[in-house]
Amino acid sequence: QLQLVESGGGLVQPGGSLRLSCVVSGFSPNYYNIGWFRQAPGKEREGVGCISNSGGSTNYADSVKGRFTISRDNAKNTVYLQMNSLKPEDTAIYYCAGIGSLFDLCQLSSPYNYWGQGTQVTVSS
Repeated sequence: QLQLVESGGGLVQPGGSLRLSCVVSGFSPNYYNIGWFRQAPGKEREGVGCISNSGGSTNYADSVKGRFTISRDNAKNTVYLQMNSLKPEDTAIYYCAGIGSLFDLCQLSSPYNYWGQGTQVTVSS
């Protein structure tokens, strides 16, 4: 069983930055790949990016490449989503999710089976 808790959301102006955190707890939390997802009102949930269990591999959606960076500190059981050059269309509830993995690779299309409660990010002037 894995528990994930997001924090760091809030209101930011276009062009600004925000860092989200996802604290992972439970049995062997560092065994899990972690993905970040978001859902805007009236839209389907979409993948933002993911990081492998060791942190050696990341993947990003085209919409955030070059602007968002995922990292993890396994000593603190925390995964971060650094968001720069934010746009109004980045407004959404952001979720982190976990899936166990034997390999140091992550994919957004994997069937993530543990989810956090989400944190709201609003980009507006």
